[in-house]
Amino acid sequence: MKAAIVPTPGGPEVFSLVDVEIEAPGPHDCVIGITACGVNRADILQRQGRYPSPPGAPDWPGLEVAGTLLEAPASSPFAPGDRVCALLPGGGYAERAVVDASLLLPVPGGLTDVEAASLVEAACTVVSNLDAAGAREGETLLVHGGSGGVGTAAIQIAKARGMRVIATAGGAERAARCAELGADIALDHRAGWQEEVARLGGADVILDVVGAAYLGANVAALRTGGRLVVIGMQKGARGELDLGMLMAKRASVLATTLRARPLAERAAIVARVREEVWPLVPGRVRPVVHATVPLARAGDAHRLLDSGEVFGKVVLTVG
Repeated sequence: MKAAIVPTPGGPEVFSLVDVEIEAPGPHDCVIGITACGVNRADILQRQGRYPSPPGAPDWPGLEVAGTLLEAPASSPFAPGDRVCALLPGGGYAERAVVDASLLLPVPGGLTDVEAASLVEAACTVVSNLDAAGAREGETLLVHGGSGGVGTAAIQIAKARGMRVIATAGGAERAARCAELGADIALDHRAGWQEEVARLGGADVILDVVGAAYLGANVAALRTGGRLVVIGMQKGARGELDLGMLMAKRASVLATTLRARPLAERAAIVARVREEVWPLVPGRVRPVVHATVPLARAGDAHRLLDSGEVFGKVVLTVG
């Protein structure tokens, strides 16, 4: 099969479309004929040599796919020929993928494979982190990076949970689009957001993809008992934490990753997404696809994501 591999860490130009051997499926594995693969920030880190695949996963990137099921164990509720999507530990930039059956989801009715492939990883990230933070109906959620793949999903899922949502994005137009997705308040982070969030009373939960650059401001933005969840490090991995402020607010700071978790934990997250999010698709939660790019041009997809122009997700198409 063909796969877009990274022979050596570097820029988007390093991708090479080559023939590779697909791994032999184990007794609990399925084989998917891939038609679409979501592109994520984690893929960029992997291309740069900063986020290697976990043991046992293919060396090339790709954390979410959709396509047709080709092989399935007898214990699987799915059968060959079904349209499925899946959360992967890696290897989605290819024509086929082998994945444990517990990480499969049906393609929701009304969605294309491209749309389904754009939603799996984001939905799993959002649900797992809202659950980790104990996010509740009636609370206020602050979402940084509201125009990204995770951000667009977080706005919609949190609103479906009955939360008030404040979203930040880069530019007035992108902020306005976050409001169209359901954000109660959408702020242009280039014009500043701290004072407005303070005026609104702060946030009970913050989902942050920015990292160190926002650490102090995020803690200041928390309400008493608030929870900051760090899910990205786009602007730094090391920051200074005001422990006095954290203690005075009886607040907490959490940090998570997804694909490094044990299989049982990832399977439980996929099951939660099927239970909570999939019934809302494509009504209250809808995928946001900015562009599609053929697998052979994976480097162009990374350039596009790096450009800062993407609203929602970029998806690779296969075949």
